[in-house]
Amino acid sequence: MKIYPTLLMAALLLASCGGKEQNVSETAEGQQTASADTTSASTAQQDSVTVDAVSSATNVANSPTFNGVLIASPTQMATVSSTMGGRIHKLYVMPGKAVSRGQVIALLDDPGFIELQQSYLEASAQLEYLEQEYNRQRSLGSKEAASQKRVQQSKAEYLAMKSKASATGAQLRALGISPLAVKNGGIKTYLPVTSPIGGYVTNLTVNLGKYVEAGSAICDVINKSQPLIQLTVYEKDLQLIDRGTELSFRVNGMGKSTFSATVISVDQAVDKTDYSIKAYAKVKDHNAMFRPGMYVRAKKRQ
Repeated sequence: MKIYPTLLMAALLLASCGGKEQNVSETAEGQQTASADTTSASTAQQDSVTVDAVSSATNVANSPTFNGVLIASPTQMATVSSTMGGRIHKLYVMPGKAVSRGQVIALLDDPGFIELQQSYLEASAQLEYLEQEYNRQRSLGSKEAASQKRVQQSKAEYLAMKSKASATGAQLRALGISPLAVKNGGIKTYLPVTSPIGGYVTNLTVNLGKYVEAGSAICDVINKSQPLIQLTVYEKDLQLIDRGTELSFRVNGMGKSTFSATVISVDQAVDKTDYSIKAYAKVKDHNAMFRPGMYVRAKKRQ
């Protein structure tokens, strides 16, 4: 009979110990879970800060770059040609040579040039005679019909010759020849072709003996003192470029040297091939090494 109370007491003690162990285990698990949650939250905050920092750095690094080339301003580039055809008798320039405004580039040989001068001299000589004759007829003052007819005829001949002399003189001036120089100095054999601006010769397309058609290009002359940048801007970056936008750029082959430019014009037509437009910037920093056609990479100044 005494055995049963003893067994009952032992069972109660075991149950009590098991409950304490379970409580201790549950408490430990709760603490571990809370610690893990705190660690996860802290890690998430750190990751968020890191992502924001990387995103900010990426935005700076990925600011758009505009590709383009150096070009000569249209007002600083000229095509040398002649309004009269002819064969190249003499050539005074080579590509890259510096020339001044009015300097002779080449001499053309063509019979038409000689004939034009001859026509002008003949018209000028006849004009003097017909003017004197017309004035003489007018001075007679006769009211007879026959006399009046001679006055009118003399006037018509005089005005016709005056028109011819004026036309041939204008043709000579268009060729760069002074009519007065022809009248005083006589007929010139060769037609000089001169440069309309100062600069450097490029795109020379002729050689001695080659026949050049009227209006055909002999060469180009480029003034490099006021270069421009022609940039390609895509639609997505169009809002970043406008007149007055300040740019910094580098030129291929010139190392890490950085130059400045200001946008002066933005084309209004979109290229249907790649959906881009052209923007033009005036270079602020002149460099003797700049050449039209050199590749550049530009960025908007921050």
